[in-house]
Amino acid sequence: MIFVAGAFAAKGVISLVLLWIILCAAAILGDSLNYFIGNYFGRRAFRGNKFFNPENLRKTEKFYEKYGAKTIIIARFIPIIRTFAPFIAGIGKMQYSKFLFYNIIGGVLWVSLFLFSGYWFVGIPFVENNLTLVIFIIIFVSVIPAIVEYIGHKR
Repeated sequence: MIFVAGAFAAKGVISLVLLWIILCAAAILGDSLNYFIGNYFGRRAFRGNKFFNPENLRKTEKFYEKYGAKTIIIARFIPIIRTFAPFIAGIGKMQYSKFLFYNIIGGVLWVSLFLFSGYWFVGIPFVENNLTLVIFIIIFVSVIPAIVEYIGHKR
């Protein structure tokens, strides 16, 4: 969607700068809210609930201590994962100042990459004529970092 928004900006439908500011703010504020929801409600889900294992909570805390910064940035680029990473960071009690720093970096990188790509590439006839295919390619490429990380972890 951000790619398509960039394409609209290239066509003069909306200001690119205004769109960039709004989307960066929305990305950062959205993940911050998601963090606070996880931080406030997440641990309550573990109390007295047969479906949540307290050992998983401890593993989550250790994971975010070690990989939290990288996770917050990389998760932006992976569909589905981007929804859960800030929530789980909140549950895992990742230090908010650290979360916010990497949230800002990830949000600005994510929005900038896709918005400016849409803005610059929409003029290419292949992209303009095959926008659906381009969107599927973007989704596929978005999953590559998770695959690489998974393979690296298995080694």
